[in-house]
Amino acid sequence: MTAIETGATRRSRNIRNYALALLGCTTLAGLPQAALAQQTDEVAAQPAATSTDAAEQQRAPAAAQQGDIIRTISVTGVQRLEPNTILSYVRLRPGDEYTNAAADQALKDLAATDLFASYAIRNDNGDVVIEVEENPVINRIILEGNDRLKTDKIVPEVKLAPRQIFTRSKVRADVARIIELYKRQGRFAATVEPKTVQLSQNRVDLVFEITEGPKSKVRQINIIGNEEFSDGNLKGEMVTKETGLFSFLSGNTSYDPDKLAFDQQKLREFYLTQGYVDFRVVSAVAELTPDKRDFIITYVVEEGERYKFGDVDIKSEIRDLDGEALTRSLSITDGEWYDAQRIEDTVESLSELAGRFGYAFADVRPQFRRDPENLTMNVTMVINEAPRVYIERVDVNGNTLTQDKVIRREFRAAEGDAFNTLAVNRTTARINSLGFFQEGFEVQQVETASPDRIILEANVEEQPTGELQLSAGFSSLESFLFSGSIRQRNFRGRGQTIGASAQVSRFSNSINLSFAEPYVFDRNISFGADIYRRDVNSFNFIGGSRNTTFEQTTTGGSLRLGVPLTEYASLIGSYTLNFDQVSLDEDIYFSDFDRDGVRTCEPIRAGRYLCDVLGDRTSSILGLNLVYNTLNSYYRPTRGERATLGVDFAGLGGDVKYVKLRGQASKYWQVFGDFIFSLSAEGGYIKGLEDRGPGFDDVRLTDRFFLGEPQFRGFDIRGVGPRVLRQRELDDGDGNPVLVTDRDQLLADDALGGNTYYLGRAELEIPLGTGARELGLRPSVFLDVGALFNIDEPQLTQNPLGDEFFVPITNADGIPTYVDTNGTPDDFDDDVIVAIPDGDPVGDDLIARGSTIPAFRETFLGNSASPRVSIGIGVNWNSPFGPFRIDLSHVLLKQDGDDTKTLSFNVGTQF
Repeated sequence: MTAIETGATRRSRNIRNYALALLGCTTLAGLPQAALAQQTDEVAAQPAATSTDAAEQQRAPAAAQQGDIIRTISVTGVQRLEPNTILSYVRLRPGDEYTNAAADQALKDLAATDLFASYAIRNDNGDVVIEVEENPVINRIILEGNDRLKTDKIVPEVKLAPRQIFTRSKVRADVARIIELYKRQGRFAATVEPKTVQLSQNRVDLVFEITEGPKSKVRQINIIGNEEFSDGNLKGEMVTKETGLFSFLSGNTSYDPDKLAFDQQKLREFYLTQGYVDFRVVSAVAELTPDKRDFIITYVVEEGERYKFGDVDIKSEIRDLDGEALTRSLSITDGEWYDAQRIEDTVESLSELAGRFGYAFADVRPQFRRDPENLTMNVTMVINEAPRVYIERVDVNGNTLTQDKVIRREFRAAEGDAFNTLAVNRTTARINSLGFFQEGFEVQQVETASPDRIILEANVEEQPTGELQLSAGFSSLESFLFSGSIRQRNFRGRGQTIGASAQVSRFSNSINLSFAEPYVFDRNISFGADIYRRDVNSFNFIGGSRNTTFEQTTTGGSLRLGVPLTEYASLIGSYTLNFDQVSLDEDIYFSDFDRDGVRTCEPIRAGRYLCDVLGDRTSSILGLNLVYNTLNSYYRPTRGERATLGVDFAGLGGDVKYVKLRGQASKYWQVFGDFIFSLSAEGGYIKGLEDRGPGFDDVRLTDRFFLGEPQFRGFDIRGVGPRVLRQRELDDGDGNPVLVTDRDQLLADDALGGNTYYLGRAELEIPLGTGARELGLRPSVFLDVGALFNIDEPQLTQNPLGDEFFVPITNADGIPTYVDTNGTPDDFDDDVIVAIPDGDPVGDDLIARGSTIPAFRETFLGNSASPRVSIGIGVNWNSPFGPFRIDLSHVLLKQDGDDTKTLSFNVGTQF
């Protein structure tokens, strides 16, 4: 029994020990997994990472239970997106093995969508949970602080928009674009701070707070390596200018990287025109000052050797162009300093010459052969062979209102004609002169499949041609004035012009209706008609005050008919019928009583020359004008010339008879770069065809020429030429009479006009920088020369004889119309009785009836052909309230009686 029990006991003990060992091993094996499970629970218990940093997103770590099989995948935190949409972004799928690598890739996939502010992945024993926080939706975008750069300029640079998803990466990109936009405007100190305003339903307002900062100017430009030309000369060639006292006129003081590159090219072009063919800009560095307000630009240049022209010749492979003959006509000669601009000009002129012979695609290429030993540059202009080209078709596109024929009739080349650059250029100029289409229009030359055929295309963009203008202004001539006009320059798309205008001012009123047809019945004949009424008050200036003399009312109309003689010349005939009424203020210039029931003009008050003007008359005038015009612009020409020669004959019926000749010529050049120099001259002569008796000129005062402001700067309105001064005698302080010469103390200063005049002008318009051009400023310096003369001396009111100051003037009945009241004409305080009534004798014991005026003397001056000369400076300004012109003049030469004026201006009217 013992042995059995002992064996059984032993077996039982072994089994128990084995079980304990197995349990211990199992426990030890489970410790690592338990530790990993505890770590997983701790990570899962942590909150999901949020993307709050503006620079980068923080990705929450993925809890990985290596080796688990994914049983389920769920999504939490979604508001707008569907869970399935988010699951489609990741590669995790139920049944896949969950690994750390798979979890990291899923986080990268979520980050790539830019849809979430934060995201995390949890794994609970095969149950994977994706936790997300969606980015908000943009409700609106607001710009604050942008004063210098308008919102409509910034908005196109902002790619984010309302209802899009807010992402910090896109916000950073938009901030960079806005700052770059400010840099292009020269504001390198600009900053942009994006902010969000939280709204309900996970929406935000995105606010860009902009601090524009000052414009970064170019404080200094340094040039290193220039020996032949000064810094000032080279800076003058550059577009970019240094900040200075007058920098507001240039407008190019802001730093611009594009201008920096352009200035390097400008320097090279300048040196190439001076013979330095090896010139180069070694470096160009722009340094921003620490305060980000200014730039300092430094150029390092290498000038190299200076070259001269060697042999310059032309070789032509086109039979119609003789290379040897063209070589002889070259203006470039051996030994002159090399000038690249002259080469370019020669190439352009040769291309145009070939085009005139019909070779539209002529290829002119200069070949250079440098001789470094003799420092010469040999140049051969090669005109390569090209076929003669014919016009296959003329196309007109883009016109919706304007009829085709209005454009086609301006073409100087027709289908089937040989191509001619001169005709094409002239066509471009004529279409531009219509004023119906976009600026810078050019006739396009389109190649065809055939090398000897070309298509001419007029691709036009129509502009509004109706004009409605209402303006008010002030003028040194007209005081306050109001004007209005309405005009249609392309009526019904036929190229016709109709218009109406009216002007009202203190001294003149006018109304005008007009119509013009450039092609009558589609023939090259122009027609025009005007109906008008003009009320003008003539005046003089006494003591700084403007005094009205006679009033003239003109009602009439004119017809015009024009025919072209050549491409640039035309002949225009006209007929004008005017009804003139000229009157004086009866309260001032007429007698104080009625003679035979009629009040009459008193010469002692008005002067015989004014009394002679009074009355109604009809003028019937035939006119003929020859016009030659090659100007490139009607409104602001820069090159070309214009000349007119006209004759008017009055006397085909009516009350007025004269012949009037007028001529005018002007020419414009573009010199010294963008300077515009002009010369103009004009003159006129009128000859009366009726004898009006002794003491009266054959031409009435209202038909004569007048000269002064604004035509002749430096002189007052009607300030040049014949005139009558009415002067008083005053006490010199010692009891002696002295004749007054001060113009401000004259009793009258009346311009009489002249039968002959001439006027010449020389003017140089000075170009300004971008800033001044944007303001519409165009300054100029000028020289004016002219004269007005050639009338018979008028019959003055008094004719001194001996010591007598006044001689009584009698009427047709022998009745004195004025006498000296005191009978002592040498006394400076004499008065004169005007208009003695009835015919009663005047004696010492009788008191004559009528008014009295101070004693005076009339003097006739200014009837001289000697030139008057003035110089000065002026500025045209297209101001927001209308065109403005101001002139500051100084008279160098004048004649007795001329009335000068230093400052004149005109605002609010068209000129």
